[in-house]
Amino acid sequence: MKEEGLLYFNRIMEALKKHHEFFQTAIPLIASENVPSPAVRAALASDFGNRYAEGYPGERLYAGCRWIDEVELLGVELAKKIFRAPFADLRPISGVVANLAAYTVLAEPGDVMVALAIPHGGHISHGKKSWNGTAGRVRGLDVVRYEFDYERFNIDVDGTRRRLEKDGGVKPKIFMLGASVFLFPHPVREVAQLAAEYGASVVYDAAHVAGLIAGGVFQAPLDEGADVMTMSTHKTLAGPQHGMVVSTEKYAEQLKAVMFPPLHSNHHLHAVAGVAIALAEAMAFYHEYTRAIVKNAKALAAALHEEGLSPLYEKYGYTESHQVLVDVSRFMGGRDAELRLEEAGIVLNRNLIPKDYELKTDYRNPSGIRIGVQEVTRLGMGPSEMKEIARFISRVVVRGEDSKKIRREVAEFRKNYTKVHYAFSNVTEAYHFIEIK
Repeated sequence: MKEEGLLYFNRIMEALKKHHEFFQTAIPLIASENVPSPAVRAALASDFGNRYAEGYPGERLYAGCRWIDEVELLGVELAKKIFRAPFADLRPISGVVANLAAYTVLAEPGDVMVALAIPHGGHISHGKKSWNGTAGRVRGLDVVRYEFDYERFNIDVDGTRRRLEKDGGVKPKIFMLGASVFLFPHPVREVAQLAAEYGASVVYDAAHVAGLIAGGVFQAPLDEGADVMTMSTHKTLAGPQHGMVVSTEKYAEQLKAVMFPPLHSNHHLHAVAGVAIALAEAMAFYHEYTRAIVKNAKALAAALHEEGLSPLYEKYGYTESHQVLVDVSRFMGGRDAELRLEEAGIVLNRNLIPKDYELKTDYRNPSGIRIGVQEVTRLGMGPSEMKEIARFISRVVVRGEDSKKIRREVAEFRKNYTKVHYAFSNVTEAYHFIEIK
């Protein structure tokens, strides 16, 4: 058995190393990922990950939490400053758990929530039961969709108001904002006014844009009328995979109470430390970092257009976030594009786009691809590199060149981008596999 266990161990370690080697030579463009700083990685490898600290810091049910409490409270202080929030809780272990906390505090099973449909950019955690969405399946909410402005890729508030009035008996308890495809700021003030007509609350899921909000380049949801803002912490915020919730003072005690014990016990303390470090980096560097992200996203979209692809919403500058949405249906399906690009070392994902809602396109091979530039930006790339990336993508999708040939060129291109920028330290290279012996 020992020899068999060793065999499995060696295979696991080999796969870990190969993963790191791949990302050292690839172009990472997944919109929901980022590369953490060496300091964040150090937190994830710390002994915090082996400990328990049930409850809010200062109110623990375990001993040995002195330094854990100090780190978590520093993270809370940073989050409150950065997001201009009276209350912050770093205990959600993911963005989905943060959303569940908001659903639990603000609504009961059977209550109505208004959210974006998934082809309009909505996230599955906002989804109705028939979509197997978290809100419907787990919390039992009756999810109805916003009317959608296809031209502007945004919520049609007036259209939603008219439909709710027409439906009469529908009385929402939550108006959910935020999206998985999030190109432009949402109309928070207008939705908050609509919510007030129903005595409902507004929740803003900032999972994708939390870093942009921290850097002051997107919008300030709590200032604009949101009651609660949820988020994951590993996308534009560039921390570890974890979650967070911030809110007005009105919901502070309820959110604290629902986080423990209803939603979890241990809240992954090493990740909390990593989030605290990421928030400190956000305070120090994100004013510059987030502006570079948005500049790169616009530059990549324009370059893709020049290369014969169809990034959406040119009339509105393509995007105001880290994301670019591209219709590839003239050439192939979104999944086909995803697979061929991965063979070339270009990592992004297929995605439903608005026309798929009307066409009833199968989500497994939709019409579009979604691109995020936050990770390549953190590797030190700028607008000139966005042109090179657009050329690589076009050669695969538009011209149909051999992916294996392009893979070698992509690896050569990546040699100049090995450090994590916008961080307190970058001595350890990005994606370097650290083997603790």
